[in-house]
Amino acid sequence: MITRARASALLFSLAALFATASPAAEDVTLLKDLTSVIMLLGMPCGEVVSARQQAANDHVASCKNGNRYRVFVNAEGRAVAQKQ
Repeated sequence: MITRARASALLFSLAALFATASPAAEDVTLLKDLTSVIMLLGMPCGEVVSARQQAANDHVASCKNGNRYRVFVNAEGRAVAQKQ
């Protein structure tokens, strides 16, 4: 039989496990955000299927159509996409 203290510790552990954000969910959000930035800047992409972070606010995004873009925030604070 599980003691009350053990059951409480197990419940708190499970709650902490499920309360943290999953990396997969963050990845999906990042891919959607990069797709939106590239689209708003008028670059052909379709959909970003993968991304690699180079630095804070600096990613290399690979698109469904085969294009790759470096998406970053410049010194003026504007989003920029450069074809790779």
